[in-house]
Amino acid sequence: MKRFLKNNGLLLANLILFLAFLVGTAISGWHQYNEDQLAHGQAIETLGGYITSGAFMEAVFENWESEFLQMGMYVVLTAYLYQRGSSESKPLGKPAEQDQDPRTAEVNPDTPWPVKKGGWVLAVYEHSLSALFFILFALSFILHAVGGAEDYSSEQAAHGEPGVTVWEYLATSRFWFESFQNWQSEFLAVAVIVGASVFLRERRSAESKPVAEPHYFTGA
Repeated sequence: MKRFLKNNGLLLANLILFLAFLVGTAISGWHQYNEDQLAHGQAIETLGGYITSGAFMEAVFENWESEFLQMGMYVVLTAYLYQRGSSESKPLGKPAEQDQDPRTAEVNPDTPWPVKKGGWVLAVYEHSLSALFFILFALSFILHAVGGAEDYSSEQAAHGEPGVTVWEYLATSRFWFESFQNWQSEFLAVAVIVGASVFLRERRSAESKPVAEPHYFTGA
């Protein structure tokens, strides 16, 4: 068990933090939702009812949507673009291991199965990381729209107005405001780490260059 925890500590720590903050989102969102319900003279909701509501779905997936978009774009952009001096960039002026054509790689027992298989399987596999993020982005985008349409329709009903379909909700400024306000913050965060990692360091972090490394050195 100790070996397992050491080998997977980074993943496990992030999953634990994710679950903790998701629970926090559910509980705090539930209280906020009921405060709004009481302010409008409507019945309060149970926690179970809230986490299956459009309000909670919208709140969660509009954030997931931006995270997966950010990471998908980051994977693709770092494949083709460079930033001199940044630990987030491939090195300039020399071949990077990531650019190696897997079709010319020496195959051994530990080589991933898709590389051994070749053909269309390898073609899919060599772009599978970005594909995963964009698929998750698309699913989150859809669920954000579904949850948002349900929540928006509930608000409309409380004011005696007709509800909307998912397609109609996609045409509202509210949906795009929710999306853009999250998207812009994600790319700002990426720009900050790309630029800051040129001059600043974090000892022991894989996201930083060695502390004594010159500013102009590019790559991890």
